[in-house]
Amino acid sequence: MSAATDAAPVTAPGNPVGQSVRDSLVIARRNLIRMTRIPEMVLFGIIQPVMFVVLFTYVFGGSMKIGNTTDAGVYKDFLMAGIFAQTVTFATAGSAAGIADDMQKGLVDRFRSLPMARGAVLTGRTVADLVQTAITLLVLAIVALIVGWRTGSADPTSVGEILAGFALLLLLGYAFTWIGALIGLSVRTPEAATSGGIIWLFPVTFVSNAFVDSSQMTPWLRHIAEWNPFSATVQACRELFGNPGVVQSDAWPMQHPVWASLIWSVLIIAVFRTLAVRKYRSAAS
Repeated sequence: MSAATDAAPVTAPGNPVGQSVRDSLVIARRNLIRMTRIPEMVLFGIIQPVMFVVLFTYVFGGSMKIGNTTDAGVYKDFLMAGIFAQTVTFATAGSAAGIADDMQKGLVDRFRSLPMARGAVLTGRTVADLVQTAITLLVLAIVALIVGWRTGSADPTSVGEILAGFALLLLLGYAFTWIGALIGLSVRTPEAATSGGIIWLFPVTFVSNAFVDSSQMTPWLRHIAEWNPFSATVQACRELFGNPGVVQSDAWPMQHPVWASLIWSVLIIAVFRTLAVRKYRSAAS
Protein backbone atom coordinates (compact mmCIF):
# COMPACT_ATOMS: atom_id res chain seq x y z
CA MET A 1 0.00 0.00 0.00
CA SER A 2 1.56 3.28 -1.06
CA ALA A 3 2.00 6.32 1.13
CA ALA A 4 -0.31 8.25 -1.17
CA THR A 5 -3.21 5.84 -0.73
CA ASP A 6 -2.53 5.40 2.98
CA ALA A 7 -2.58 9.10 3.75
CA ALA A 8 -5.56 10.56 5.56
CA PRO A 9 -7.97 12.55 3.43
CA VAL A 10 -8.06 16.31 3.61
CA THR A 11 -10.85 17.42 5.90
CA ALA A 12 -12.37 20.82 6.25
CA PRO A 13 -11.67 22.78 9.42
CA GLY A 14 -14.24 22.12 12.09
CA ASN A 15 -14.49 20.81 15.60
CA PRO A 16 -10.86 19.98 16.60
CA VAL A 17 -11.92 17.02 18.75
CA GLY A 18 -14.19 15.61 16.05
CA GLN A 19 -11.53 16.02 13.39
CA SER A 20 -8.94 14.36 15.63
CA VAL A 21 -11.24 11.36 16.12
CA ARG A 22 -11.97 11.10 12.39
CA ASP A 23 -8.30 11.37 11.48
CA SER A 24 -7.35 8.77 14.09
CA LEU A 25 -9.95 6.35 12.74
CA VAL A 26 -8.66 6.83 9.19
CA ILE A 27 -5.10 6.04 10.30
CA ALA A 28 -6.34 3.06 12.33
CA ARG A 29 -8.19 1.75 9.28
CA ARG A 30 -5.06 2.15 7.18
CA ASN A 31 -3.02 0.08 9.62
CA LEU A 32 -5.71 -2.60 9.95
CA ILE A 33 -5.87 -2.97 6.16
CA ARG A 34 -2.11 -3.29 6.13
CA MET A 35 -2.29 -6.08 8.72
CA THR A 36 -4.75 -8.03 6.56
CA ARG A 37 -2.35 -7.77 3.62
CA ILE A 38 0.56 -8.99 5.73
CA PRO A 39 -1.10 -11.84 7.70
CA GLU A 40 2.22 -13.12 9.03
CA MET A 41 2.31 -10.05 11.29
CA VAL A 42 -0.74 -11.37 13.13
CA LEU A 43 0.29 -15.02 12.86
CA PHE A 44 3.71 -14.57 14.46
CA GLY A 45 2.15 -12.39 17.13
CA ILE A 46 -0.13 -15.32 18.05
CA ILE A 47 2.46 -18.11 17.91
CA GLN A 48 4.78 -16.67 20.56
CA PRO A 49 2.24 -16.44 23.43
CA VAL A 50 0.85 -19.87 22.53
CA MET A 51 4.38 -21.27 22.90
CA PHE A 52 4.68 -19.58 26.29
CA VAL A 53 1.43 -21.19 27.43
CA VAL A 54 2.52 -24.67 26.38
CA LEU A 55 6.09 -24.38 27.69
CA PHE A 56 5.25 -22.87 31.06
CA THR A 57 2.30 -25.21 31.59
CA TYR A 58 4.06 -28.46 30.83
CA VAL A 59 7.69 -27.60 31.67
CA PHE A 60 7.28 -25.64 34.91
CA GLY A 61 3.95 -27.07 36.01
CA GLY A 62 4.48 -29.27 39.07
CA SER A 63 7.79 -27.61 40.02
CA MET A 64 6.47 -24.19 41.06
CA LYS A 65 5.11 -23.76 44.58
CA ILE A 66 1.94 -21.70 44.75
CA GLY A 67 0.79 -21.22 48.31
CA ASN A 68 1.39 -24.57 49.96
CA THR A 69 1.16 -26.78 46.89
CA THR A 70 3.12 -27.68 43.76
CA ASP A 71 0.08 -29.12 42.02
CA ALA A 72 0.41 -28.62 38.24
CA GLY A 73 -3.28 -27.78 37.88
CA VAL A 74 -3.04 -25.00 40.46
CA TYR A 75 0.00 -23.53 38.73
CA LYS A 76 -1.80 -23.67 35.38
CA ASP A 77 -4.64 -21.52 36.69
CA PHE A 78 -2.17 -19.25 38.50
CA LEU A 79 -0.07 -18.82 35.35
CA MET A 80 -2.64 -17.72 32.81
CA ALA A 81 -3.22 -14.18 34.11
CA GLY A 82 0.53 -13.61 33.86
CA ILE A 83 0.71 -15.01 30.31
CA PHE A 84 -2.23 -12.85 29.24
CA ALA A 85 -0.59 -9.74 30.69
CA GLN A 86 2.78 -10.57 29.16
CA THR A 87 1.14 -11.01 25.75
CA VAL A 88 -0.53 -7.59 25.73
CA THR A 89 2.61 -5.82 26.92
CA PHE A 90 4.89 -7.50 24.38
CA ALA A 91 2.79 -5.85 21.65
CA THR A 92 4.85 -2.78 22.53
CA ALA A 93 7.70 -4.00 20.33
CA GLY A 94 5.42 -4.24 17.29
CA SER A 95 4.15 -0.71 17.85
CA ALA A 96 7.67 0.65 18.14
CA ALA A 97 8.85 -1.13 14.98
CA GLY A 98 5.79 -0.09 12.97
CA ILE A 99 6.12 3.58 13.83
CA ALA A 100 9.87 3.53 13.20
CA ASP A 101 9.18 1.94 9.80
CA ASP A 102 6.69 4.67 8.91
CA MET A 103 9.22 7.29 9.95
CA GLN A 104 11.95 5.70 7.85
CA LYS A 105 9.71 5.51 4.77
CA GLY A 106 8.87 9.21 4.96
CA LEU A 107 5.19 8.87 5.81
CA VAL A 108 5.62 11.56 8.45
CA ASP A 109 6.45 14.06 5.70
CA ARG A 110 3.35 12.96 3.79
CA PHE A 111 1.07 13.35 6.80
CA ARG A 112 2.69 16.65 7.73
CA SER A 113 1.44 18.22 4.50
CA LEU A 114 -2.18 17.39 5.36
CA PRO A 115 -4.55 19.44 7.57
CA MET A 116 -4.89 16.71 10.16
CA ALA A 117 -4.46 16.45 13.93
CA ARG A 118 -0.83 15.75 14.74
CA GLY A 119 -1.65 13.18 17.41
CA ALA A 120 -3.98 11.28 15.06
CA VAL A 121 -1.13 9.41 13.38
CA LEU A 122 -0.01 7.92 16.69
CA THR A 123 -3.51 7.43 18.08
CA GLY A 124 -4.60 5.60 14.94
CA ARG A 125 -1.55 3.36 15.12
CA THR A 126 -2.12 2.47 18.77
CA VAL A 127 -5.82 1.77 18.19
CA ALA A 128 -4.96 -0.60 15.33
CA ASP A 129 -2.42 -2.34 17.55
CA LEU A 130 -5.09 -2.66 20.23
CA VAL A 131 -7.36 -4.49 17.77
CA GLN A 132 -4.54 -6.89 16.89
CA THR A 133 -3.83 -7.44 20.58
CA ALA A 134 -7.50 -8.23 21.22
CA ILE A 135 -7.45 -10.87 18.46
CA THR A 136 -4.28 -12.40 19.91
CA LEU A 137 -5.80 -12.41 23.39
CA LEU A 138 -8.93 -14.17 22.14
CA VAL A 139 -6.90 -16.93 20.47
CA LEU A 140 -4.71 -17.26 23.56
CA ALA A 141 -7.75 -17.61 25.83
CA ILE A 142 -9.05 -20.44 23.62
CA VAL A 143 -5.67 -22.20 23.79
CA ALA A 144 -5.64 -21.74 27.58
CA LEU A 145 -9.05 -23.40 27.84
CA ILE A 146 -7.80 -26.29 25.69
CA VAL A 147 -4.81 -26.93 28.00
CA GLY A 148 -7.05 -26.88 31.06
CA TRP A 149 -7.28 -23.31 32.38
CA ARG A 150 -10.58 -22.54 34.05
CA THR A 151 -12.05 -19.42 35.62
CA GLY A 152 -13.55 -19.75 39.09
CA SER A 153 -11.10 -22.49 40.04
CA ALA A 154 -10.35 -20.87 43.41
CA ASP A 155 -13.25 -18.46 43.99
CA PRO A 156 -16.65 -18.04 42.31
CA THR A 157 -16.71 -15.44 39.55
CA SER A 158 -19.15 -14.03 37.02
CA VAL A 159 -19.16 -13.28 33.32
CA GLY A 160 -19.00 -9.57 34.10
CA GLU A 161 -15.90 -10.00 36.24
CA ILE A 162 -14.21 -12.13 33.58
CA LEU A 163 -14.90 -9.50 30.91
CA ALA A 164 -13.62 -6.82 33.28
CA GLY A 165 -10.38 -8.77 33.66
CA PHE A 166 -9.85 -8.88 29.90
CA ALA A 167 -10.73 -5.17 29.69
CA LEU A 168 -7.98 -4.40 32.20
CA LEU A 169 -5.54 -6.45 30.12
CA LEU A 170 -6.41 -4.51 26.97
CA LEU A 171 -6.12 -1.21 28.80
CA LEU A 172 -2.65 -2.17 30.02
CA GLY A 173 -1.68 -3.24 26.51
CA TYR A 174 -2.94 0.06 25.09
CA ALA A 175 -0.96 1.97 27.69
CA PHE A 176 2.22 0.13 26.84
CA THR A 177 1.78 0.76 23.09
CA TRP A 178 2.27 4.45 23.85
CA ILE A 179 5.64 3.58 25.35
CA GLY A 180 6.35 1.71 22.12
CA ALA A 181 5.27 4.76 20.11
CA LEU A 182 7.77 6.95 21.94
CA ILE A 183 10.53 4.38 21.39
CA GLY A 184 9.66 4.11 17.68
CA LEU A 185 9.93 7.88 17.29
CA SER A 186 13.23 8.00 19.17
CA VAL A 187 15.28 5.53 17.08
CA ARG A 188 16.40 5.49 13.47
CA THR A 189 15.52 2.01 12.25
CA PRO A 190 12.76 -0.57 12.79
CA GLU A 191 15.41 -3.06 13.94
CA ALA A 192 16.53 -0.74 16.71
CA ALA A 193 12.89 -0.11 17.62
CA THR A 194 12.23 -3.84 17.96
CA SER A 195 15.21 -4.29 20.29
CA GLY A 196 14.46 -1.14 22.25
CA GLY A 197 10.80 -2.04 22.45
CA ILE A 198 11.31 -5.47 24.00
CA ILE A 199 14.53 -5.45 26.05
CA TRP A 200 13.08 -3.46 28.96
CA LEU A 201 9.97 -5.65 29.04
CA PHE A 202 11.82 -8.67 30.40
CA PRO A 203 12.59 -7.18 33.85
CA VAL A 204 9.11 -5.62 33.95
CA THR A 205 7.35 -8.93 33.28
CA PHE A 206 9.64 -11.29 35.19
CA VAL A 207 10.23 -9.15 38.29
CA SER A 208 6.56 -9.50 39.07
CA ASN A 209 3.96 -11.94 40.32
CA ALA A 210 3.23 -13.22 36.82
CA PHE A 211 5.07 -16.53 36.92
CA VAL A 212 6.02 -17.03 40.57
CA ASP A 213 4.53 -16.27 43.97
CA SER A 214 6.07 -12.88 44.84
CA SER A 215 5.71 -13.61 48.58
CA GLN A 216 8.58 -16.09 48.18
CA MET A 217 10.97 -13.43 46.84
CA THR A 218 13.60 -11.69 48.93
CA PRO A 219 12.08 -8.61 50.67
CA TRP A 220 13.65 -5.90 48.47
CA LEU A 221 12.71 -7.71 45.26
CA ARG A 222 9.21 -8.45 46.55
CA HIS A 223 8.58 -4.73 47.15
CA ILE A 224 9.61 -3.94 43.56
CA ALA A 225 7.37 -6.70 42.23
CA GLU A 226 4.39 -5.58 44.32
CA TRP A 227 4.60 -1.97 43.07
CA ASN A 228 5.17 -3.02 39.47
CA PRO A 229 2.23 -1.81 37.30
CA PHE A 230 2.37 -5.15 35.51
CA SER A 231 1.88 -7.02 38.82
CA ALA A 232 -1.19 -4.95 39.67
CA THR A 233 -2.95 -6.02 36.47
CA VAL A 234 -1.96 -9.67 36.96
CA GLN A 235 -3.24 -9.60 40.55
CA ALA A 236 -6.48 -7.91 39.44
CA CYS A 237 -7.07 -10.51 36.73
CA ARG A 238 -6.53 -13.39 39.15
CA GLU A 239 -9.13 -11.89 41.45
CA LEU A 240 -11.60 -11.26 38.63
CA PHE A 241 -11.00 -14.67 37.04
CA GLY A 242 -11.30 -16.42 40.42
CA ASN A 243 -7.93 -18.11 40.00
CA PRO A 244 -5.51 -19.16 42.77
CA GLY A 245 -2.42 -17.21 43.78
CA VAL A 246 -3.92 -13.93 44.99
CA VAL A 247 -1.06 -12.82 47.21
CA GLN A 248 -1.81 -11.40 50.63
CA SER A 249 0.40 -8.33 50.98
CA ASP A 250 0.49 -5.01 52.81
CA ALA A 251 1.36 -3.15 49.59
CA TRP A 252 -1.56 -0.98 48.43
CA PRO A 253 -1.48 -2.21 44.79
CA MET A 254 -1.83 -5.80 45.98
CA GLN A 255 -4.69 -4.94 48.35
CA HIS A 256 -6.57 -2.92 45.71
CA PRO A 257 -5.29 -4.40 42.42
CA VAL A 258 -8.22 -3.37 40.21
CA TRP A 259 -7.92 0.28 41.18
CA ALA A 260 -4.13 0.09 41.04
CA SER A 261 -4.27 -1.40 37.54
CA LEU A 262 -6.64 1.33 36.34
CA ILE A 263 -4.58 4.12 37.88
CA TRP A 264 -1.27 2.79 36.52
CA SER A 265 -2.64 2.31 33.00
CA VAL A 266 -4.30 5.73 32.81
CA LEU A 267 -1.16 7.38 34.19
CA ILE A 268 1.07 5.62 31.64
CA ILE A 269 -1.25 6.68 28.80
CA ALA A 270 -1.34 10.30 29.99
CA VAL A 271 2.44 10.58 30.39
CA PHE A 272 3.66 8.67 27.34
CA ARG A 273 0.99 9.94 24.95
CA THR A 274 2.02 13.47 25.82
CA LEU A 275 5.70 12.66 25.31
CA ALA A 276 5.07 10.72 22.09
CA VAL A 277 2.91 13.43 20.50
CA ARG A 278 5.50 16.06 21.45
CA LYS A 279 8.23 13.91 19.93
CA TYR A 280 6.17 13.40 16.78
CA ARG A 281 5.59 17.14 16.40
CA SER A 282 9.30 17.86 16.71
CA ALA A 283 10.09 15.10 14.20
CA ALA A 284 7.52 16.44 11.78
CA SER A 285 8.55 20.08 12.09
